[in-house]
Amino acid sequence: MLELYQFELSQYSEKVRLILDYKGLEYRKIEVTPGVGQIELFRLSGQRKVPVLKDGDTYIADSTEIAFYLDRKYPEPRLIPDEPVARGQCLLIEEWADESIGLKGRKAFIGALNQYQNLRTSILPKQTPDLLKTLISSIPGELLDILSTGVGFGGDAVKEAQKGLKQDLEALCLILQNRPYLVSDTPTLADLAVAGLSIILKFPEGSYLDIPEQLKGKGIPGLADNSTYEPFFAWRDRLYANYRKLSGTSTPSLGAAPSSIEIE
Repeated sequence: MLELYQFELSQYSEKVRLILDYKGLEYRKIEVTPGVGQIELFRLSGQRKVPVLKDGDTYIADSTEIAFYLDRKYPEPRLIPDEPVARGQCLLIEEWADESIGLKGRKAFIGALNQYQNLRTSILPKQTPDLLKTLISSIPGELLDILSTGVGFGGDAVKEAQKGLKQDLEALCLILQNRPYLVSDTPTLADLAVAGLSIILKFPEGSYLDIPEQLKGKGIPGLADNSTYEPFFAWRDRLYANYRKLSGTSTPSLGAAPSSIEIE
């Protein structure tokens, strides 16, 4: 069986999970514990970042490389069209989604965590002690913003990311206004990339992710609750309903004692 070394809240891991479900492939998720789990992952695969897919003795890193590998090894249904124009559009949108929705979405999400205490504590694991939850929720957003500025996630960077995401979501709504998918009449890698990478903008309502109930259907204020972008999220949720499998089993972990994590 295929094994996916992942981080549950990683948009790039979700992109791969959606691709695997779309292709109808059975796989086992392995949650990489921050820090020590990454060391073990590096020992196994030569990679510290997630996602990493294991197929037999083969390890494939990077969500795009995983998509290309799966389309070669398990070609039906196809992710990338053969027709030249559709193929070019598919590859262009996939790359754009990685660099735009993926990176800007991460900045906007971190900004929302800094600003909104309830969102900050709701993403903590269920086993987190109440005392630690209280401590985390009590950290002033201004302090977190100052700390985030040093690593490129400060207030100005978050505002720019949100501005860009609003333009992206408007464009996607316009493209999808009179067509079922972004490139053709069936889903392609472009659709699965855009949909999977958008999860932290607004989490799907169904039980697709191992996240607290209060997060489902919620997301970044100003984006998730803005009616202007509802056509996009409605499209995304229909795609999920048709192709994404519900999460029903516990996920084994790789490593313990978290310290830090790198996400693709």
